[in-house]
Order: sequence, then structure tokens, then C-alpha cells
Amino acid sequence: MTAKTKFVSTLVIVIIALDQASKVIVDRVMMLNHSIPVIENIFNLTYIRNKGAAFGIFAESSETFRLGFLVLFSVLAIGFIVKILSSLPQNEKGLITALSFILGGALGNLIDRLLYGEVIDFLDLYWSKYHWPAFNVADSFITMGVLFIVYRLLRSGGADPFSSAEA
Repeated sequence: MTAKTKFVSTLVIVIIALDQASKVIVDRVMMLNHSIPVIENIFNLTYIRNKGAAFGIFAESSETFRLGFLVLFSVLAIGFIVKILSSLPQNEKGLITALSFILGGALGNLIDRLLYGEVIDFLDLYWSKYHWPAFNVADSFITMGVLFIVYRLLRSGGADPFSSAEA
């Protein structure tokens, strides 16, 4: 096992463990649709179950279509990320970390879909009348990974963010 593979595996396992542990705690401690204010007018813990994808997309679709499509899409995305990770040189630590974040988050949410047919969300950010859809630890890691890749792309002036040339 290479150093890169050990790094990715460790990071992905930690992300999945944090994600799944936080979801188990929320599921056991909170009632569904219950909200606990953490920072008044900014942040609550709100236990919901998202049947759809990001922002509830496909939530109203038939369960067979929704679950099949979302599981298939997740598996294909995970395979694509693993392929990119395997082709990156060891010195691309930033991209390896970003893709590991996305991979760990995708696997965390896939576990929920396979176990429950939906994803447990509980991080609830809002300000005044502006409300962001509830999300979870896996979503947070996916977002951080994507933001790093976008940053790298913008910094590179549109060059391929996955090339081994320094951006």
C-alpha cells in the first residue's frame, strides 16, 4: 500500500466515522423535525431526513426511481473520484486531500441511503429570512473539497486543476 493510498484511506475512514457517529447521536438524542438553537438566529441543530439529493432534489420522485438513481449516481461518482485519485502524483497533496474529502462525504451519504433510503441532516444555518437547507458532516466535507478544487481552478487561470503542474 502506497503512502498516498494510506493517506486517502485514513482520511476517508475518519470522515465516514465522524459523519456516521454524528448521525447516530442525532438519531438517538433528537426527535425527527425537532430543532435545538445553538447560536440564536444563525445556527440550529434540526433533525430531518432528506429523501432527495442536494437541496431535496428528487425528494418527491417515486422511491424506486429516487433510491436507484441516487445510489447509482453515487457509485459512479465514487468510481470517478477513485480513478482521478489513482492518477494523481503523490506531490498533489491539496487535490488528494480535496478529493478524499469528497470521497469520504459521498460514502457517508451513500451509507445512509443504503441503510435508511434517505440521508440524515441536522446542521441548520440561517440568517433573518435567508435559510440554507439542512446538511450534515458528509455534506460539509464534500463542500470543502469542491471549494478547494474551485479555488485551485480559479488560481490556475482555468488550467486543468488536476494536472500535475503547479497551479
